[in-house]
Amino acid sequence: METNEQSTGVQRVTAGPARLIEFLKETRAELRKVVTPTRSAVQATTIVVLVTVFMFAAYFAMVDLLLGNTLDKWMLHLSK
Repeated sequence: METNEQSTGVQRVTAGPARLIEFLKETRAELRKVVTPTRSAVQATTIVVLVTVFMFAAYFAMVDLLLGNTLDKWMLHLSK
């Protein structure tokens, strides 16, 4: 049983460099498929992101204001 475990350990160690080389080849092949976006595509997505961020900021500001005022009134009511 020990020789079986040792042989699989040795096989794993010797297969390591081949697996690494195969991984690097596959990675390089995938990187060749990457396409750089055009300037107009980058501008369009940037505008979408900025509009979305400002919409969420406005939403959270309104929620914060509403909850803050509600809690203030509730705390004043409880302190009477």
